[in-house]
This record gives sequence, C-alpha cells and structure tokens, in this order.
Amino acid sequence: MRKSLGHSLLWLPGTTAVVLRPGPRGEQALCVQRSDNGSWTPICGIVEPGEDPHVAAIREAEEEAGVEIEIERMVWMSTTGRMQYDNGDQNDYLDHTFRARWVSGEAAVGDDESVAVGWFDLDDLPQPMSEIQTRRIRVAAANPPEVLLGVQAAKDFLGETDA
Repeated sequence: MRKSLGHSLLWLPGTTAVVLRPGPRGEQALCVQRSDNGSWTPICGIVEPGEDPHVAAIREAEEEAGVEIEIERMVWMSTTGRMQYDNGDQNDYLDHTFRARWVSGEAAVGDDESVAVGWFDLDDLPQPMSEIQTRRIRVAAANPPEVLLGVQAAKDFLGETDA
C-alpha cells in the first residue's frame, strides 16, 4: 500500500492491549520498547483486514512479547492524532484500548519491532513513554465502568486538567 501512496496520511484501525498481572507491590503492566524510536508502550498494533480489534490485541501480545493474554474488556476508544515516523510515513489511528489479563508465557522480545520487554509497577512505568501511552495504561488499570469515548473523556475520568 505504501508503494502506491508514498508517505501520504493513512487512517488505520489500531489496537492496544494493556496487559496486567499481580506483582509484589500491586498490579504490573507489560510494556515493550520500540526499536524505531526507543519509546516504551503497552502492546500496540494495526488491526488486519477482516480481523476484530480484540483478536488483533491477542495476536500482537503473542507476536511482540510471546505471552498469552485474555481480553477482559474494551476500556477506551479514541483517535491518536497524526503520527509521523522516521521514514516519513504518516498515520492516524482509531485506537481500541483493551484491559487484558496475562495468562501464560515468559515475556520476551518477539519480533524486530521492539528491543526490550518487561513488567512494570504502575507507579514506576519505564521512560521515555508518551503521554497518550501512559494515559492508556492508567485508564485500563482504573477500569472505568463504561467505555470512554475520545481523549477528553479519558482526561476527565482520570481527573486531568489542561495546563
């Protein structure tokens, strides 16, 4: 697709799995460090044609970190805003954020999209991590009673104020 479109802006369906497990000091989140820019994220990926977003989240967890997960529920849906990559590609994602539970598997780098994988206490997330990725983890950990729609709904739920 990029061959014919070049670096033009693409609108794509995305999925995020905030994978949680009990840790010694409370819940921990599974994070991966991206190979392209070094930033940390929860499990993220693009939904393939014909694939349901929750199925994509399960697939991405296996591919990126070698773990089996169970989706508990969708907690947030929002757009990401324009993202530009080092190679010039531009994407905007409609992201489906899921709260997921770790089932089995030893977390390890599973593909060339990441350089590190680890479990982190919610009050000690790895850096650098973008504000939107941190917010996704916080929303999933807080487990809102209804699916949050849009970035502002997540900010309101978390009690964030714009400075």
